[in-house]
Order: sequence, then structure tokens, then C-alpha cells
Amino acid sequence: MRAIIDLGTNTFHLLVVDKDNQVHFKTSKAAKLGMGGIQQGIITKEGIARGVAVLKEFREEINKYQIRAEQIFAFGTSALRSASNQKEVLDTFKNEVDITVQVISGDREAELIYEGIKQAVEITKNSVIVDIGGGSVEFIICNASGILWKQSFEIGGQRLMELFFQTDPIAPHAISKMDDYFREKLLPLANACHQYQPEVLIGSSGSFDTLNTIYIKDQGAEEAAEQVGFDYPMEAFIKAYEQFITMNREERMAIPGMIELRVEMIVVASCLIRYLIQTFNLSEIKISKYAMKEGILQITS
Repeated sequence: MRAIIDLGTNTFHLLVVDKDNQVHFKTSKAAKLGMGGIQQGIITKEGIARGVAVLKEFREEINKYQIRAEQIFAFGTSALRSASNQKEVLDTFKNEVDITVQVISGDREAELIYEGIKQAVEITKNSVIVDIGGGSVEFIICNASGILWKQSFEIGGQRLMELFFQTDPIAPHAISKMDDYFREKLLPLANACHQYQPEVLIGSSGSFDTLNTIYIKDQGAEEAAEQVGFDYPMEAFIKAYEQFITMNREERMAIPGMIELRVEMIVVASCLIRYLIQTFNLSEIKISKYAMKEGILQITS
């Protein structure tokens, strides 16, 4: 048995699998590791405490399966990458929960996301994978042959919320300022899109999962448990985006399929998605339930 832990800036994920990669247990919990300190490049004391609390829950599950220490693979991403007190946080996790966390680079994170997504979505045309985390966003331009270009940008949802989400509903001028920010920060992506001309946006996990669930419920359908890759209509995104930017938190929570974990971040995430679609003339959207942890699963098999 193996345990895969993805310590995201907002959410921690746990996957427990057997030697045949059959999933025995899977959960995601809000740790909000980056909240309150991410713009200053630190993990706050409260953030560390929330992280420890979630890892203790994970540790209980891992112990049920009697998984050996060398079969626990825990990977830290953006919030830990950019934290000046990274060592203190990692030492606390090790001392309090006996879990050793490896902090990976943005480039490595992008590679692992690609490895996970290609198991869920058939990549035929030139596509841009977008994985919106709390701290960073990974972009991978790829096609059937493999990765053409990849880069991680420190513009994740938690950072965007702290910079631009000052009123609820979000103010139109804040969306406009966010677009300017994307234009400045994503210049390397713009150059890569100019070179490779992606047609398809492939979104993975997080806000994309919630968009997909909202769409399926809106259709009066049920989500098939075994399905991991989806075609997502452009008009469904436009409808959702218009709702998110004009509704307040309470109204967004009332949308069937919305979850508390995403109710704020989905506003800024959808602003980024809309910017990408418009700026790079993307004509199709696909959504993958698989992301980094499934990529880790591949490389640790």
C-alpha cells in the first residue's frame, strides 16, 4: 500500500492505493496553508496549525492501512516553495505527524500534473493545460506527442483573492485590474501560445471540478463516479462566469453543485479562465479529475 499526499496552498489531498494502483481511500481537506501570509512569503502560525490538523486526520487513515514510512509520498507546492519559514513548517509536520514532505519546483509540479491529466483526457490537438492552485498556476502546452512548453506562475487563487477580491460581488474595476495583471505576469505564456497556437483548454481539479459539477447538475444529470475526463461546453462556462461575478457569497453557495471550499476562489479562478479563453482564442474546454497526485502515482508505481 502507498499513500500519496499533495500539500496544496489551499487544499491537502490524500490518495491511498494498493500495489495495482487501485484506490482504497481518497479525500481532500481545506488546510488553507497560505491564507494570511502568502503575499509576504510566510506560512502563518495559524496556517501551520491548520496544516497539522489536516495531516493528523490523514495520518489516522494511513495508519489504518499500516503503510510504511517509505511508502508515504508527500509533496509540497507553491505556498511551501515561497515560504521563508519553510524549514520550520516541514520540521513541525515531521515532529507532530511523522510525515516527511518534499517541496518540489514549479517545473516538476507541471510535469506531474501532465502525467496525471494524460491518463484522464485524450490529448489530440495542441492544448494548454491549466491547473489553478491556491499559490501557483501551472500551464503546460502539449499535444499527442508530449509536452511542448511548461511554466509555473505564482498567481494562484489565494494570491489573486488577497490582491483583487476586496468586495463581494467582485467589482468590475477589480476584474479589469486583474486582466492587466495577467497581461503583465503571463507574457511568457503569451509568447508560447503565439508559437504553438493551442486550441483546447484542459482544466484540472479544483475550480474546474466545481464548474463541471455545477454544469452536470444544471443538466439534471448525475456524475458518473468512474468518469475522469469531460468535455465542457463553452456556453456553460460563460453562464457560470456571469453568475460568479454578479452574485455574492450566499447567492453563489445556493448554486447546485457549489461547495464551500471553492465559493470564493472560483470567482478569481473564473476571471483567469475567461482571460485565457479570450486572449488566446481557445475554442474548446476539457476537464480532468486527475492532476498532480495521479501523476505522483505514476512515477512511484
